[in-house]
Amino acid sequence: MEYHNPVLLHATVDGLNIKPDGVYVDVTFGGGGHSREILNRLGPNGKLFAFDQDEDAIANAIVDDRFVLITENFRYIKRFLRFHGIQKVDGILADLGVSSHQFDVAERGFSTRFDAELDMRMSQKNDLNAFRVVNEYDAENLKRVFLDYGELKNAPAIARVIIEARENTPIRNTEQLKIVLGRFLPAHKSHKILAQMYQAIRIEVNQEMEVLKEFLEQSLEILNVEGRLSVISYHSLEDRLVKRYIKNGMFEGEPERDFFGNFSVPFKTIGKLIVPDANEIKINNRARSAKLRIAEKL
Repeated sequence: MEYHNPVLLHATVDGLNIKPDGVYVDVTFGGGGHSREILNRLGPNGKLFAFDQDEDAIANAIVDDRFVLITENFRYIKRFLRFHGIQKVDGILADLGVSSHQFDVAERGFSTRFDAELDMRMSQKNDLNAFRVVNEYDAENLKRVFLDYGELKNAPAIARVIIEARENTPIRNTEQLKIVLGRFLPAHKSHKILAQMYQAIRIEVNQEMEVLKEFLEQSLEILNVEGRLSVISYHSLEDRLVKRYIKNGMFEGEPERDFFGNFSVPFKTIGKLIVPDANEIKINNRARSAKLRIAEKL
């Protein structure tokens, strides 16, 4: 089974504008598709560091003197690059979201297709998992998760139903969760709503929004001037953060203007938003919601 079919492979790596002797980072190594393409474009003195917190990704490590795989969450990008003696880099690539491998391994609990224990951890080292979110969060926090991360308007009702159901017996697996939430899953759009529910829990378990913010802020700090940032996001919450940070260097509001009404921005947007074409979506259905944004540090 293929670990992960890289989305927008050439466009994402093209966006890095690779220098043969540059230093690059792939913060979402996965099956190594993007990393291999970067290495193909690097010369003998180039260097590539990759991050992946999922222990399963270690099996895909590339044997190459120019390559280092760091098995940590990319929210610690600056710390671990410094550990390896790297202060600045020429480009950073991030393919956000869940890999095909994580969706296809039933016991990880990411997919709506399988019955599995409630887990959804991208790293098995994490204490928080989907079971704890579903069975231990109070009504207010459950409502927050489903409203903020699933964008589900009936989040208060969803929270109440979960709390009522778990009073009798813990909700241990994805099939039980589907049954509990059945009243919110009309046949004509049950898959879409269930996917939103799973997404909400997964984002909470893995602190994905906080991780993305920390990563973007550190990327600005460690990129060289004219260094490139190439980011693929898969849902509006991620894409909104990426778009705003590239535009303003902030996640909310606008930067302060000077006396002349100008404000300094950290990045220059490169090209327009890139999405997969019909052919790529046909080959890889999971590419359908991908959005690629490329920026250059000023």
